[in-house]
Formats: sequence, C-alpha cells, structure tokens
Amino acid sequence: MYRTIILLTLSNVFMTFAWYGHLKNLKDRPLWIAILVSWGIALLEYCLQVPANRVGSNYYTLVQLKVIQEILTMVVFALFAALYMHVHLTRNLLWAGLCLVGAAFFIFRDGR
Repeated sequence: MYRTIILLTLSNVFMTFAWYGHLKNLKDRPLWIAILVSWGIALLEYCLQVPANRVGSNYYTLVQLKVIQEILTMVVFALFAALYMHVHLTRNLLWAGLCLVGAAFFIFRDGR
C-alpha cells in the first residue's frame, strides 16, 4: 500500500520535471531538444507510475488511485514551483489543495 504512494510520488517528481523543468533549463535551446529531453524524463516517470497503479489497484479503487495521484501532483508541484523555480506560492494554491483534501475525504469515506 505504501509502495504505491512512494512510487506515485517519485513518478510525480519525474512528471513535473518533464512538463516544466525545460522552462528553466532549456529555455534557450530549440524546442525539439526540450521535447526529446522531456520524453526521456517521462519514460522514467512511466516506469514508476505504471507499477504504482498495478500494485495500488490491489488496495484502492480506480477513483481512489486518481485522487491520490492528483493530491501528490499538487504537493510535488508546489514544492517544485517554490524550491526549484522560485515561484511565490499564493493562497489560491492552498485553497486548491484544500479542495483536493475534500475530494480525498469523499472518495475514501465509504472505503472500497
């Protein structure tokens, strides 16, 4: 069960770098280079995400897996934006995160 959370968290780190890391590191490079680098990073992301969902499907419903994924995406993105991209986080991101906590409450309150 925790293996799913760990793998999904790591996959989100790779996904976030694949989607947004080029905005900092490859901004002065041709677009095709950014695309190829992002695809390479995304391959690593899928190597973690697919097993995470396979393992997680033994413990969670499909909808629960999706909500877990979205919560982890928001947390990883907030850390990435603040620590790596040096973006000031606003209250709106906090409110969005609280909405995801509400989503988790409703998805997990009845169990499977």
